[in-house]
Amino acid sequence: MTDRKVALVTGTSSGIGLHTAVGLARMGIHVVATMRDTGRAGRLRAEAAEQGVDLTIRRLDVTDRDRARATLDEVAADFGPISILVNNAGQAVLGTLEQLDDAALQRQLDVNLLGAAALTRHVLPSMRESGAGRIVSVTSDGGVVGQPFLDAYSASKFALEGLMQSLATVAARFGIAVSVVEPSYVATNMTENLDATALANPDDPYRSLAEKYAQTATAGMARAQSAQEAAAVVIEAATTGTPRFRWQTSEAAVASVGLSLTDLDGGAVVKAMSTWLD
Repeated sequence: MTDRKVALVTGTSSGIGLHTAVGLARMGIHVVATMRDTGRAGRLRAEAAEQGVDLTIRRLDVTDRDRARATLDEVAADFGPISILVNNAGQAVLGTLEQLDDAALQRQLDVNLLGAAALTRHVLPSMRESGAGRIVSVTSDGGVVGQPFLDAYSASKFALEGLMQSLATVAARFGIAVSVVEPSYVATNMTENLDATALANPDDPYRSLAEKYAQTATAGMARAQSAQEAAAVVIEAATTGTPRFRWQTSEAAVASVGLSLTDLDGGAVVKAMSTWLD
């Protein structure tokens, strides 16, 4: 056990999570980097070695609630209470509602909402008792703007934002800062955590619209920010002396989130999203 701050970051095998873990470690924080399959930790280890930092790698599947809680307890026993929790693990299920069965919706909620909720609930007692702590959840501009063919994903991210915003007011009374970080397009290997089975049927009546959505998404990815840039905002949210609830990681995210938050009747968002299918 050390006197250093302890941060636990989920979903660190690649992308935002990987660079968040390494970046926090560079600040002298003891980072416990978690992922579903530690056999995929090669990129994380290589980046940590290149940056000259040490971190601890642990297996954690946010959908395995009992094992995840046990991992948090083990981390606290080994290194001390977790003072920073970064809920980064996520998955995207593609498909419009008619294409999605209850199992697909449940899978999406299990990873993006219920997993983050369970981890957050488990670290709250120690943070509350110490009178300090940071909880940062990586959501998306899709957690503020309902995007076509991302029905389940947006639903899970909207719900996560609502959960964390409600929690933020209460947690602040105990010295705990709760934040969400909202990326837009980020240059990551999304296919690793993408479930597109609902779009696989060539005879599906939504097929042509799904193809137009895919073209829009591909064009957006061509303008994507790097995972390092997005992670820098997560790190700032987790360590700043002036925390706030909502953070965007790029100008694209600012524009997208801002459109929705000022759109009282929802017409502007619906109109903007309809262009994704033209």
